[in-house]
Amino acid sequence: MPLKRVVLEIGMGTDIRGADYTKAAVRALRDALWHNTLTVDCLGAATDSMQVEIHIGVPKPEQVDVAAVLAVLPHGTGTVKLVEGGLEIFNDAGTGSTVIAHAAAVVRVNLG
Repeated sequence: MPLKRVVLEIGMGTDIRGADYTKAAVRALRDALWHNTLTVDCLGAATDSMQVEIHIGVPKPEQVDVAAVLAVLPHGTGTVKLVEGGLEIFNDAGTGSTVIAHAAAVVRVNLG
């Protein structure tokens, strides 16, 4: 049986002063995942059987450490798709910035 999409979670994360795109991305995924309890076991699926498709929108996607983002997942396996998005807001002097990342986690399980 094909995988069925059972959950879509969204979140936002920031790095206020460090302009660290990975830190903002990790915080966005944590925001998405830590506001729920996934009880896919009630569907007859083990939590570790979840497949999570992670989408991260951040101003400089090439600067995100994918392994650090995947390490956030407490269960299942995941893939990461990075796209240009989010926001970067520079300080008045142009010497630093705040980075805002957005995350979406699509959870699929085999319900067969």
